[in-house]
Amino acid sequence: MKSILKTLSIALLMTVSSCKYYNLTGTSPIDAKTFQVNYFQNTADLVEPGIERTFTIQLQEIIQNQTNLNLVSQGGELLYEGEITEYRITPMTATADQRAAQNRLTISVLVRFSNKNKEEDDFEKRFSFYHDYPADEQMTGSRLSTALDEIFTRITQDVFNESLAKW
Repeated sequence: MKSILKTLSIALLMTVSSCKYYNLTGTSPIDAKTFQVNYFQNTADLVEPGIERTFTIQLQEIIQNQTNLNLVSQGGELLYEGEITEYRITPMTATADQRAAQNRLTISVLVRFSNKNKEEDDFEKRFSFYHDYPADEQMTGSRLSTALDEIFTRITQDVFNESLAKW
């Protein structure tokens, strides 16, 4: 019985002490306490109103949910800024009578990341993802909400991985 308790105690101690070097999100220790996400302007040729606000908020939320960093409105040690550069709908497949059967919404975001404490981590990179949908449906209402959620979830996770998780 004593050996089981000793083994469990050692396992618990190793688990707790190892959290200093690795955590459940896969990020290495972050040398900052604050982050700032500036408003991402929509500079795409085709503008869908409101998506810039949705993207900015989703980026803030993923960082808050997966780290212990504090969101600040100015002077953040980690700074995210950029713009939505592409919002494009293109036909993907055609029917026998040469009409579109499926469309693809593609959104691209240019992100500039700055780390005041570790400048070698700075980058400027384009992130992009897409959502396919039937051509007989319009990209409005719940279809648009579903597409934006899928696209922005992927892009914000990619931004997080590139800036903090180093995947």
